[in-house]
Amino acid sequence: MQFTPNELLLGRQRLYMLPTSHGIYFGLLLLAMLLVAVNYNNGLAYAFTFLLSAMGLVSMLYTHRNLVGLRIIPKDADPVFVGQLASFPVQIDNPSPTIRSDIWLVSNQCRRRMDLGPQSHEQVLLSAATTRRGYLRCPVISISSAFPFGLFYTWAKPARPAYRCLVYPKPGPLLPWPAHFRSGGGREPHRGIDGDDFAGLRAYQSTDPPGHVHWKAAAHGQGLQTKRFGGATNATIWLDWRATHGPDIEDRIGILCRWVLDADAAGLRYGLRMPGVELAPERGQSHLHQSLRALALWRPPDV
Repeated sequence: MQFTPNELLLGRQRLYMLPTSHGIYFGLLLLAMLLVAVNYNNGLAYAFTFLLSAMGLVSMLYTHRNLVGLRIIPKDADPVFVGQLASFPVQIDNPSPTIRSDIWLVSNQCRRRMDLGPQSHEQVLLSAATTRRGYLRCPVISISSAFPFGLFYTWAKPARPAYRCLVYPKPGPLLPWPAHFRSGGGREPHRGIDGDDFAGLRAYQSTDPPGHVHWKAAAHGQGLQTKRFGGATNATIWLDWRATHGPDIEDRIGILCRWVLDADAAGLRYGLRMPGVELAPERGQSHLHQSLRALALWRPPDV
């Protein structure tokens, strides 16, 4: 497969071919038929042997043509959190006016068979497990076919597209706001569920109003949680690395990730402070992604 800026192109020079087990048996059968024809000098046996040989040669041509010219167009995957599956969308284009049948796309644990009509395309999602934060590259892609008779197997050299997925840190456990988390007005949020200012999360109770349920966390499989609100303040807070504790860096990043998600769910203006990183207080999806991206890509200054 040959790389271009936005796609992988299957050219003739990059395709390989070998006979399958059925093709080997077919060749041995032709050899036996030829020996019989020579031994008995039988014209009909000669004709039948050469006919089958011609069909084998034609099938080799069609097997090769089944992949030539296909375009594989991968794209960046949407960001996910550690532990979730990253899904890379890959589009297979058939720009030719001929049908392409019995094509196999293989990547990691994904194995997909497809048939492409003339000038058509099909999209496949390639899944990859995430075990650490940062960028995850698109998995290696391999494409092959044994069309039409299964006598020959053609494939393109496996390739890894230059696309990637941003993996956010795994959110830490629910924790109350540290005592020094002051709003812009200098008042610490209270610990109830009344008022206007977010004060953290707690386990859901049947008496809690639906409007205070953290539905985003429930959608991510984190269970039902209730937002806690305090008295009226200027809802601006700083999420500071120094407020986290523990010897494990990933645990401390997970705590900051949890606070970022909680602050965004409450609609607060929040800033992020880490060694070498400082994001001014803001709110919204853009600021949320910027904060999570900073957490995902952060490395200790001495590394």
